[in-house]
Amino acid sequence: MKKLLLIVGISLAIILIILLILFLFTPVPKIITGMAAKRVCSCHFIAGRSAESIMANENNYSFVKYAKVKVNQAEKTVTASLLGRGKITAVYREGLGCAIATKDYPIAKIQATKYRPVTNPNITSDIFSDNIFSEKPVYDKQALKKIIDGAFTGKKQRTRAVIVVKDGQVIGEKYGEGIDENSLLLGWSMTKSVTSALAGVMVQKGMIDINRSVDIPEWQGDERAKITWNNLLQMSSGLKWSENYFWISDVTKMLTIKGDMYQHSIQSKAEVAPDKKFLYSSGTTNIVAGLQRRQFEDINDYWQFPYKELFHKIGMNSAVMEPDASGTFVGSSYCFATARDWAKFGLLYLNDGLWQGERILPEGWAKYSATPATESEGIYGSFFWLNAGGQYPDAPREAYGAQGFQGQYVYIVPSQNLVIVRLGLSGIGDFDFNKFLSNIVHAVR
Repeated sequence: MKKLLLIVGISLAIILIILLILFLFTPVPKIITGMAAKRVCSCHFIAGRSAESIMANENNYSFVKYAKVKVNQAEKTVTASLLGRGKITAVYREGLGCAIATKDYPIAKIQATKYRPVTNPNITSDIFSDNIFSEKPVYDKQALKKIIDGAFTGKKQRTRAVIVVKDGQVIGEKYGEGIDENSLLLGWSMTKSVTSALAGVMVQKGMIDINRSVDIPEWQGDERAKITWNNLLQMSSGLKWSENYFWISDVTKMLTIKGDMYQHSIQSKAEVAPDKKFLYSSGTTNIVAGLQRRQFEDINDYWQFPYKELFHKIGMNSAVMEPDASGTFVGSSYCFATARDWAKFGLLYLNDGLWQGERILPEGWAKYSATPATESEGIYGSFFWLNAGGQYPDAPREAYGAQGFQGQYVYIVPSQNLVIVRLGLSGIGDFDFNKFLSNIVHAVR
């Protein structure tokens, strides 16, 4: 027994020493507090939720839930710390959302940002009343209701919103406790699909050519000079990157302690030649966001672009896309919208980029987005996830869509004129999207 107790004691001591080293000599505290501060700042000042609710819901995971946050209403800042260490402040800017203050981008510099609001002359109260498709939807109402209700049962699923749109009409809609049709919800990596759409808008306007190299000065003279827009959009650039949200990685450092995420991401070295390897990377998306910014001389023109040329044109009027401290949109992660407006984004792709007769995206852009990227084994297209590789074995292989952390989904099933939105706070494996998606498809056939 004494030997066992000694082993246990030594093991606990080793664990404590490791935790102490991580806490004192690594970015771990700031990564944790950065996540806490940013999310409370955005969900409070953009979505109008209390800090207590955000900590109990959005931030109720991993070590983030142990962070202590303080909201300063007058300064519109949120500061987080962990056991008195790793203090990080996120700053709210009207119309732009929140950004984390860093050494290069202190609070005063972020607060000094001058933003020229964009007007929206095309506000539509209910875009779904303007049918994109002529046929009235036919579906099994009882079966669909049962499927949707089932998405909200159990503690682990943590579903917040579900919308099913068939033939341009909402045929199913439900919200979780404290959430309704006016609640702005973070899309996380669904924002990557928005960034892809913005690239499509730029192609439609003749601003970029996705088959050309991206011409980043820091990449000239090495293998990265060959990287094209298409390589980046398909996550096939060959750049080295670590996408691990539960440890010290490229993505956690980028999102929590870097003021200029584009500059951080372009430092990535070439691992293989372009078009030789698929690697999911939020850094790659933020490179695209930075390249999109370079198409504008005036920073306000850049900030207004998603609203004037995408969101407001499709009635996605609630959307808020957040830049980092340097002013570049965090195209990988930070777009808020209501569930209904996320559904409108799916409808735009279902109709191949046409909206009420106006071409927003180039003809064939939806097909391009749903075409498997090189070496992706059919799971990824152009910043869209695909089911061509059977990720959801019981759902149609044609299904594709946007996906985000904690179970955010906007999926499109073209043959059924169907868009499915599910938003939540699920842990890995806690929500069976394969079953959910396939059951809905069967109910509407």
